[in-house]
Amino acid sequence: MATRLPPMNTLRAFEAAARHLSFTLAADELHITQAAVSHQIKALEEALGVRLFRRLNRAIRLTEEGQEFVGEVRKALGHLATAVERIATPAAGGPLTVSVLPSFAAKWLVPRLGRFSRKHPEIEVRISPSIQLTDFQREDVDMGVRYGKGDYPGLHSLRLMTEDIFPVCSPALLEGPEPLDCPTDLRRHTLLHDDAYVDWAMWLLAAGVDDIDPRQGPYFTDSALVIQAAVEGQGIALARGALAAGDIASGRLVRPFDIAIPTEYAYYVVSPRATSHHPKIAAFREWLLEEATQGD
Repeated sequence: MATRLPPMNTLRAFEAAARHLSFTLAADELHITQAAVSHQIKALEEALGVRLFRRLNRAIRLTEEGQEFVGEVRKALGHLATAVERIATPAAGGPLTVSVLPSFAAKWLVPRLGRFSRKHPEIEVRISPSIQLTDFQREDVDMGVRYGKGDYPGLHSLRLMTEDIFPVCSPALLEGPEPLDCPTDLRRHTLLHDDAYVDWAMWLLAAGVDDIDPRQGPYFTDSALVIQAAVEGQGIALARGALAAGDIASGRLVRPFDIAIPTEYAYYVVSPRATSHHPKIAAFREWLLEEATQGD
């Protein structure tokens, strides 16, 4: 006789509550009431004949059985989601939603996007700028471009490009009254900081400069803003090469020194393994690689 499985809604409520360790947060995620979550988990516990949570005064904790069960539930839900994606996601229909960092979208991707539209007019592209990593199982996103070390378990991942880090400034600043003939001249200029990825201390060390405070100057949490501040002549930015390339090519920025240091990070094109072969995803991935190879 086949084992009777618990209702799907009780398993989803249990997984969400176990992840948040909160019935309230699980209810918010599932768009139901806290009472409904509590009722579904109680029904699941009765069906299984074990307690999955310890109810404390103002918190809940997984029991030993709950801790063991939640891992299996997550695997099962993941397998089911993959199977649904494999057979239910249209191979080419519908828009292609791509998640990218706002700075990468503004400085690299969007200026090139017209070329993809001319090459593939049948594919409607929607760019979703976000600093958060996409949860492909829960968000309506087809693929993404991530900046990191390439460790993305469960995803199809392909390195798009690496980049170097080097100082940039406006031509007006380079031609101004304060010289920029060698790295030690930076002591008379404002340093602009990319708070997320770039460290002036590392570049100054590579340049052999040890008498400049690498922390002085304003900080920006978005790489595109650092570059824009340099374009406006507000100081010297330590820029990521891929993001500064367009402004350098147009003459809005110049490199006062040739010294560059490699970064340990790179850009990666990622997508769920189950859908990575779909024509619209494959087409955009191949186009990104072509653009990265051209480097203009």
